[in-house]
Amino acid sequence: MELRDKFGRKISYLRLAVTDRCNLRCQYCMPAKGIDIVDRKELLSYKEMYRITRVLSELGVNKVRLTGGEPFVRKDFVNFLESLSFNDKLDEINITTNGALISNYIDKLEALNINAINLSIDSLHKEKFATITRRDVFENVFDTFQKLEKSKLKLKLNVVVQSGFNTDEIIDFVELSKEKDIAVRFIEEMPFNGKGQRDMAELWDFNKIINHIKNHFPEVESVISKKSSTSKNYKIPNYKGTFGIIPAFTRTICNDCNRIRITATGMFKNCLFDGGVFNVRDFIRNGASDDELKELFIKTVHHKPENGFIAEANRGNDISESMSTIGG
Repeated sequence: MELRDKFGRKISYLRLAVTDRCNLRCQYCMPAKGIDIVDRKELLSYKEMYRITRVLSELGVNKVRLTGGEPFVRKDFVNFLESLSFNDKLDEINITTNGALISNYIDKLEALNINAINLSIDSLHKEKFATITRRDVFENVFDTFQKLEKSKLKLKLNVVVQSGFNTDEIIDFVELSKEKDIAVRFIEEMPFNGKGQRDMAELWDFNKIINHIKNHFPEVESVISKKSSTSKNYKIPNYKGTFGIIPAFTRTICNDCNRIRITATGMFKNCLFDGGVFNVRDFIRNGASDDELKELFIKTVHHKPENGFIAEANRGNDISESMSTIGG
């Protein structure tokens, strides 16, 4: 048995949000006052998350990315990582974090053979970072960046390109890949900020970002990526690292999608842009067996929409969620 949709795509990658809470208030993710966080008992327990992951891994899911909110905000998250690391069917456990809380755990993450860390950092300037995140934690995050870069963990930097805020730093971020073996990834801004699409002076989509970079570095080379990669990847000759662009909003990467998402409250999503298909938490708490879970996952994945535009159309026009609620 395996998870395959009606377009023949094999699902092998789970994005699992361990919490909807976050210690930052990034403008493109949530309103300044934050979001209405759910009651703790509505969140999946670690035991439930472990079981869901185990069942999915028996159906061919071999890569898990843990997101939030901010995963390190949730108590005992590192212990949960330890239990997940015993699942021999998982080839990769990756984490997306804002970096403000993890610097004391880097040795532990290395010991657990965590594969990669995606560090969200949208500015290299303290004041601008504070404006974007509405918190004064730049020193912490930059310190984490330096420690991760020296660790054996693979490091990717996630940079959400925000019109009117940080487009003047795109070249600075590419330059980080000169001496550091990192992957910088520029992400198109999306409308999941708890309010809907932000007014933008100009649209910084995939084409605008790559053209801007090529104006500075005409020698840019394409890097061959895995078929299911979310980013189109590039490098500057003789630079140690790479950079890529994730067309998250223009959605030119849907054809090879191998992902599903489960939110912190157990909502199963075939696509970032769908409204959620069913709540796996309630199914488990109503006594579902592992075989019943497998059957449900197989049926649900079969109906995965062809792309994000179809998923969005199916749900109507309500895109006022927060990225923190969806799971980064």
